[in-house]
Amino acid sequence: MDDFANQIYTLVHQIPYGKVATYGDIAKFAGYPGYARQVGRLIATLPEGSKLPWHRVINAKGMISLTGDNLQRQRKKLLEEGITVTEAGKIKLSNYRWDGSWYN
Repeated sequence: MDDFANQIYTLVHQIPYGKVATYGDIAKFAGYPGYARQVGRLIATLPEGSKLPWHRVINAKGMISLTGDNLQRQRKKLLEEGITVTEAGKIKLSNYRWDGSWYN
């Protein structure tokens, strides 16, 4: 795994339960501002059943980027963590956005 991917996966792993981050947030926290699309591509290639909390990463509009059944799968995982998500996949970033602080 290359250094970029390792940094991204490490940050996604750090997103606390009940919080979300945008693709751009993850890129910025990793030291790669402007690489939001690359973060999205990496997350999209995770194998089925990955333990990484991929579902906590959303777009800059505060929305789930996936559609159809995949949107509903991500929405369900977020709802299970107590995150309010509309039917359309909208999350209020002011309530749930992770600020990049490290939690232990």
